[in-house]
Amino acid sequence: MAERNLDFDKIVKRKGTGSLKYDFGNRRGMPEDVLPLWVADMDFETSSYISDALTDRVRHGIFGYSEVQSSYFESVRDWMKRHHGWDVKEEWMIKTPGIVFALAMAVKAYTEPGDSVLIQQPVYYPFSEVIEDNGREVISNTLYLGTDHRYHIDFEDFEQKIINEKIRLFLLCNPHNPVGRVWSEDELVRLGDICVKHNVIVVSDEIHEDFVFKGRHLVFANLKKEYEDISITCTSPSKTFNLAGLIISNVFIPNRELKRRFRKETRAAGISQLGVMALVGCEAAYSRGEEWYEAMHAYVADNIEYTREYVAENLRGVTMTEHEGTYLVWLDFRGLGLSVDELEDLIIHKAGLWLDSGKIFGDSGKGFQRINVACPRSVLRQALDRIKMAVYCED
Repeated sequence: MAERNLDFDKIVKRKGTGSLKYDFGNRRGMPEDVLPLWVADMDFETSSYISDALTDRVRHGIFGYSEVQSSYFESVRDWMKRHHGWDVKEEWMIKTPGIVFALAMAVKAYTEPGDSVLIQQPVYYPFSEVIEDNGREVISNTLYLGTDHRYHIDFEDFEQKIINEKIRLFLLCNPHNPVGRVWSEDELVRLGDICVKHNVIVVSDEIHEDFVFKGRHLVFANLKKEYEDISITCTSPSKTFNLAGLIISNVFIPNRELKRRFRKETRAAGISQLGVMALVGCEAAYSRGEEWYEAMHAYVADNIEYTREYVAENLRGVTMTEHEGTYLVWLDFRGLGLSVDELEDLIIHKAGLWLDSGKIFGDSGKGFQRINVACPRSVLRQALDRIKMAVYCED
């Protein structure tokens, strides 16, 4: 049977399906007809092989407690080896209900209330939430935007923050959401050597690892044995195959003591088995989703280039940061000279769009907007046209 879901121009009706992206605008203060390109799920049907596997399980009709057989790990292992050159071991793996949950467990496992945890803003906002909501303090080694329109790391500040704030835990985002960087080997090694030197544990969120458009994704833990010993690597099929609603992640912890401490927290949180549909979906994705993934990746790459050209040609005062990874594009509106509130009004009420405001990613994100381009081209074109009309209306 051939892959059936390769028409990425197809508009799939999501309203009325309980979609967080489409059905909850009013509850969050959005206009009735707002066009949503915010939360990080795709508007594409997933691989037909995944749908078929889930349908077959539904037909079975029994949804009791479930666990995986060796074929599950083999599918994950083969994907990581084939796509990222990483040989993972089954004894390293812990399955969790999502990566944000895993981040929270790591904060609880490796720090104490009142401790400081290091992040690199502007960054995915749950990083800050799982730190603050667990009674820890957020410390940011804030990224800076260079003249090359790429974000960079201030390594001197990184090390100084570790020393001054007595940091024992660093949350790394690679590829970086929302700024779209795919960190180079030199950058990761500089970070890693500093962390080894100061005994800092690294939780590496690599959920966007399969969305690299420039350079290549490097698994932090795979660069040096010393990094493997201090790493918790968080992966998931949810972004790659549009399975976010299944709530599943595969976390790899080679260090036995770090794994023991992490496992203790997951048990304290009451987690044992995950849902059977998540397990079925993940295995089907990694074992049979290759054709769909490759076609989807090419389509999203074209959308990113379309966005780059559109912004350059039509949106004076707006720039797109150099994009290397993720399907979330980071747009800089600071050239319009608007306040944060004025920019929000422009996007939401004048353009009629629901994007992710840069301010939620930290103070350094103010003046930016994150737009999800994993959607049919016609939808993306409509969104960009709305921004164009709204900006020109400001003239």
